[in-house]
Amino acid sequence: MRLLHTMLRVGDLERSLKFYCDVLGMQLLRKKDYPGGEFTLAFVGYGDEADHTVLELTYNWGVESYDLGTAYGHIALGVDDIYKTCEQIKAMGGHVVREPGPMKHGSTVIAFVQDPDGYKVELIQLGTSAGTTKAS
Repeated sequence: MRLLHTMLRVGDLERSLKFYCDVLGMQLLRKKDYPGGEFTLAFVGYGDEADHTVLELTYNWGVESYDLGTAYGHIALGVDDIYKTCEQIKAMGGHVVREPGPMKHGSTVIAFVQDPDGYKVELIQLGTSAGTTKAS
């Protein structure tokens, strides 16, 4: 088995595509309208779906916002330079809601940004504890 994608419902697909593609550097992999169901699906990510887990952004036509609830936590992205990444995100109009620094009760360097719909995206400095990508 393999994790294929995570689906997020969004209130403005173009605004969300701008955030995930322009601000976070993902690529739009595919997009399709479903007129019979009145929704559009857009898949974004850092590589082809055959080899990478991606995000499915679902826009239900006419729905502008969602109650995110308390069960959803965040998605996480590994980054090489968390401080530079946060500065670039802010320069592009992104919203950093937790500045980079060690996580509570640990040494992993993290930050959080928020997408236009309020979803949290955790940034993890690669090479620090939980953010390490290579086996020791």
